[in-house]
Amino acid sequence: MADVGEVLMSVLSTIRVPRPGDRVHKDECALSFSSPESEGGLYVCMNSFLGFGSQYVDRHHARTGQRAYLHFTRTRKAQCVVLQKEDDNNSSSGDPPKKKPTRLAIGIEGGFDVEQDQYEEDVKVVIFPDRQQVTSEDLATMPDVVKERVSLSMAGFMSADSVSHALQVQQWDGEVRQESRHAVDLKQLDNGLKIPPSGWRCEVCDLQENLWMNLTDGKVFCGRRYFDGTGGNNHALLHFQQTGFPLAVKLGTITPDGADVYSYDEDDMVLNPKLPEHLSHFGIDMMTMQKTEHTMTELEIAVNQRVGEWEVIQESGTSLRPLSGSGLTGMKNLGNSCYLNSVMQVLFTVPDFQTKYVSNIQKIFDEAPSDPTQDFKTQVAKLGYGLLSGEYSKPAPDPGDDNGTAEPRGDQVGIAPRMFKALIGRGHAEFSTNRQQDAQEFLLHFINMVERNCRSGANPSEAFRFLVEERIVCQQSHKAKYTQRVDYILQLPVPMDQATNTEELQEAERRREEADSGPTPTVRAKIPFSACMAALSEPEVLSDFWSSAVQAKTTATKTTRFASFPDHLVIQIKKFTFGLDWVPKKLDVSIDVPDTLDLGDLRATGQQPGEELLPETAPPPLMTPDVEVKGILGSYGNEEDDSLYSPLLSPVLDDSTVSQLCEMGFPLEACRKAVYYTGNTGIDAAMNWVMGHMDDPDFSAPLVLPGCSSAPGTTPTESLSEEHLATIVSMGFSRDQASKALRATSNVLDRAVDWIFSHLDDLESMEVSEGGRSAAESEGSREPPPGPRVRDGPGKYELFAFISHMGTSTMCGHYVCHIKKDHQWVIFNDQKVCASEKPPKDLGYLYFYRRVTE
Repeated sequence: MADVGEVLMSVLSTIRVPRPGDRVHKDECALSFSSPESEGGLYVCMNSFLGFGSQYVDRHHARTGQRAYLHFTRTRKAQCVVLQKEDDNNSSSGDPPKKKPTRLAIGIEGGFDVEQDQYEEDVKVVIFPDRQQVTSEDLATMPDVVKERVSLSMAGFMSADSVSHALQVQQWDGEVRQESRHAVDLKQLDNGLKIPPSGWRCEVCDLQENLWMNLTDGKVFCGRRYFDGTGGNNHALLHFQQTGFPLAVKLGTITPDGADVYSYDEDDMVLNPKLPEHLSHFGIDMMTMQKTEHTMTELEIAVNQRVGEWEVIQESGTSLRPLSGSGLTGMKNLGNSCYLNSVMQVLFTVPDFQTKYVSNIQKIFDEAPSDPTQDFKTQVAKLGYGLLSGEYSKPAPDPGDDNGTAEPRGDQVGIAPRMFKALIGRGHAEFSTNRQQDAQEFLLHFINMVERNCRSGANPSEAFRFLVEERIVCQQSHKAKYTQRVDYILQLPVPMDQATNTEELQEAERRREEADSGPTPTVRAKIPFSACMAALSEPEVLSDFWSSAVQAKTTATKTTRFASFPDHLVIQIKKFTFGLDWVPKKLDVSIDVPDTLDLGDLRATGQQPGEELLPETAPPPLMTPDVEVKGILGSYGNEEDDSLYSPLLSPVLDDSTVSQLCEMGFPLEACRKAVYYTGNTGIDAAMNWVMGHMDDPDFSAPLVLPGCSSAPGTTPTESLSEEHLATIVSMGFSRDQASKALRATSNVLDRAVDWIFSHLDDLESMEVSEGGRSAAESEGSREPPPGPRVRDGPGKYELFAFISHMGTSTMCGHYVCHIKKDHQWVIFNDQKVCASEKPPKDLGYLYFYRRVTE
């Protein structure tokens, strides 16, 4: 074996020192859920800073040729302190306190209880392929150039924030800080004061923590006093009140990436674009500073994480039997990530997802890019294997049980889907945060991601895809129109007027209204599932339907049926609605959802014998008394020559009505369409239109004026995204159809997919075929336009999973899921996996059925 010093010298050029902005993966393996606490620890490449568990580091070495790795291990110390137990009787139970905190403080009466895990960390250099270890004694005897480079790399690694920690801080920073109005023109005193890089003390009371330097005069004072009297003595605040100098920086948070800056005048944390210059004025080189104190965001995270642990909602009782093994792995809550945990637990019980990602995991890993943390297939496969393998389905250590005699609580070590959550939420305004989200919206978001990343090979989302047929019948001419669209979720209405316990509800309401009455038990409306299905299948009356047969507005009926039945059917109970004041609310209902379904009666039949179809003509444009007859500038028109102007009339929309709808949170384009299609008749009519069309696939798509192929500002063919085209073509459509959809939606992929599925009839009569030839020229050689790939079969189903939500809104509360495993219902409540005693099937939000085969 070669001398370790010679080996290190030979690989010295590949060893890097982490710099600001480098992604250091020191908490989690890129291909598994191994961590520094796992058996074997974590190996971090000293060049790319990617982390790998013991079972995958050889693969990375063989593929990249990298030889120098940092072996990072972390061992939990014995629990050292638990502050403020609720009472002495619970001191040995290890259970979280039952009492909610009442003060914004830590470790005092009424404040937050803090359980602090402490770890012993060890890091050493390991050289592959022989796994030669370089000890500190070995390093001391090596040449200075080797010793310096390796020591700097190790020191940089230990001080660097891990990617997961950095993302967590970013995600929990709920308020975007604004630039201070004082920053640009801040006056700084030339008092000759120079601040050392460390060793600071408050100039009044000698405190050495929570110190703030005023950016005007360089004076260092302690921060605000907390509610419990700790923290500081308010000297920095008193200095501002005496001098009016507004900005201060928190010492110990200064790094090359920035620092915490507070504006006393604006009473908020702020951004200071001239911070390096302001610090330099007092002798502080921002590029050489290192963080030694928690930022304000990190302090907030520490508190919120503790609250989240204690507030988790579980199935009643502590007698639930813990389960473990293959397919019984819990998931850690990363801060309001229960919606993600519940959805992914259910999806990986579907054979299509298991086959696509878990059965092919070795092939996926072999084909992964150089940075697998950013690869969709890799991270989904990693998550699926983590859930199904059983490797991480182990009881979590009980900090209150030193001798292993405590009763099992059901909590597992489980897996923490940090990389998956960061990747799946990247660029999304909501899923990139740690706020609570709607599980149904996340399910559709994930399915959309699967569609984008399955351009070839099997597409597991096809298991949920089905066709919906809508039949509209003009009541005056009795002619019909048929349209088809693709959907993934059946949304089931809740007819509150069909409650079977009306008298009980009225009595409960009467008691609530009596001022002298005490607390009353919760009474839920009991809605028969059959009533929900009847509300779905009964014809909907359209009072302002424009009939192309009579060339006028009239009444029509719309009936919705299944044109195909998917292998797996997702049903969403529409519990979230709007009250009379248009404030969102949740319906507190109990629905007797059945274990089996037969939807054969809801199969679409298509055009009936002898039935006439409505002519394919567009309604006239909106006319108002003050409209001016003029053209709309065409794609290549100009003000001097209006020969290319469209012969349409410009609609005049009531801006005040549009604004009122937008203020309620509806998309701008939907608001414009609501006002347009109700003829500027006021807010009530427009709101009714919005509520009646919220489920339309093109609800948020731009307003398309009659006679115009797309909205103003459509995208010409030459600027269409090839990536977007390829995605839509992979779903079974032609390139022409994909191009038309993208042009109609300004090259926005999500809207284009919705548009193409809601315009299938239009696509079949396209005038231009692939290659630019006319339809007549290519009629003899062109195949019938392909439609979306959907599976079909009998409409008989059995319930295998459901997701429940507790709380008053999708933006708060908690999600858990129940899954039927080997004829036994199992509750997955984040890290807790137990046999369910009383699965609350009547209170679910999303229900998952699979087809029953004869």
